[in-house]
Amino acid sequence: QVQLVESGGGLVQPGGSLRLSCAASGFTLDYYAIGWFRQAPGKEREGVSCISSSDGSTYYADSVKGRFTISRDNAKNTVYLQMNSLKPEDTAVYYCAADRLGLGFLRPNYEWDYWGQGTQVTVSS
Repeated sequence: QVQLVESGGGLVQPGGSLRLSCAASGFTLDYYAIGWFRQAPGKEREGVSCISSSDGSTYYADSVKGRFTISRDNAKNTVYLQMNSLKPEDTAVYYCAADRLGLGFLRPNYEWDYWGQGTQVTVSS
């Protein structure tokens, strides 16, 4: 069964850190660009970060630059999103998506091949 599964979300205080994981099954992540997206209540889904399959190039939304880091471990078929210095405005459901062509970047409305089910991140004191 082909699927992406996110994990690592939770409740954290402002200034804290979380590491999200996006694990693939049924296909090899090596050949896919991976994007992280988030959606807060009442807001549209937005791109957070992505990593290419070819050379590992990374891209970040301005709102998370310098705080979030995306990485991939092809041996574990997993992509990570390390989130530091979290703010209340980072609260959202976080999703990962996979794109074989590598053209999705931070576009949530692009036709990504696969989406995960999401993991909740809540930043609150």
